[in-house]
Amino acid sequence: MSQLSVSTPGRICLFGEHLDYLGLPVIAAAINRRIRITGSHRADRNVVINLPDVNEREEFELSDSSLVYTKPRDYFRSSYNVLLKHGYRFSKGVECEVHGNIPINSGTSSSSALVASWLHFLMRMSDRPRLLSRQEIGNLANEAEVLEFGEPGGMMDHYSTAIGDVIYLESEPHIEIEELRPKLGAFVLGDSLEAKDTLDILGRLRNGVNGIIQKIKAVNPEFSLHTTDVLELDDYRLFLSGEENTLLEGTVSNRDLLREARQVLESADLNHIRLGDLLNRHHANLRDAQRISTPKIDRMLEAALNAGALGGKINGSGGGGCMFAYAPGHAGAVAEAIERQGGAAYIIRVDEGTKVEE
Repeated sequence: MSQLSVSTPGRICLFGEHLDYLGLPVIAAAINRRIRITGSHRADRNVVINLPDVNEREEFELSDSSLVYTKPRDYFRSSYNVLLKHGYRFSKGVECEVHGNIPINSGTSSSSALVASWLHFLMRMSDRPRLLSRQEIGNLANEAEVLEFGEPGGMMDHYSTAIGDVIYLESEPHIEIEELRPKLGAFVLGDSLEAKDTLDILGRLRNGVNGIIQKIKAVNPEFSLHTTDVLELDDYRLFLSGEENTLLEGTVSNRDLLREARQVLESADLNHIRLGDLLNRHHANLRDAQRISTPKIDRMLEAALNAGALGGKINGSGGGGCMFAYAPGHAGAVAEAIERQGGAAYIIRVDEGTKVEE
């Protein structure tokens, strides 16, 4: 095979931050900042991956059995192992180069985009390429990034980057994906340039909500985050601490905001102002109940709103990383306002999923 180039987008979570790993729905959008892998076969069975953006290089030799991991989150090897499990075989190695313009470790799914691109690239370079749907590539990416290493996290990142555009994702009782086609205007992504610790925050919130559910089920075994009404939460107030009550109310509120947002996004005549308001309310919960925002991100959001954005929220697991603002007609002014607060701003639009580049 001659040279092959594959790319996959990053993503923003429109609604449902910290809901997918609880089995609740999410709405996410792929963005036009991507990770691209370009390369070709080698005569031997070596894999050489050049990563000039981070000044690194990966090398290993292929095997007919699973490769041993040499570091945490060894995604290049885990992706190969997953493809072996699914019947792909490789008699030749590859040499490739990775480039991307997705902010790294900032909540925009750069790692999931990398894994999806690598899987997509490898399966096309296999001895007998068996091409999969974008959803199936998302499945494999989740397997390679999360399941192989026993990490917390849902499937939003992998499906939204692989499938692209705007998706509504339900994971319980089974996977259900609806590809939405809203006519959205411009967004502005703002990187706070603050480091974040995804695993700590995921662990704190996932364990926190699951602990709350266990306490409530001791009183009411029928309790479910899917079906309980916000008015019913008063029934459990005495069994929970103040912090637990706040976290539970915020989680249920975010679930309901997502349901309302889905109706807005499915509407033939999209109400942009209402969408912005829902984003603002979602961020207020993430700031006050989940406690994942930072003072700098709050200042960036306030500046964006003052510059004409209709709404916005923190993006990703939180504790740093990125926010985004919905700013149709005002993207330039909003980007400048975010940068005056010390962030790096990128005007973005919704983009397609993983693809072979022409």
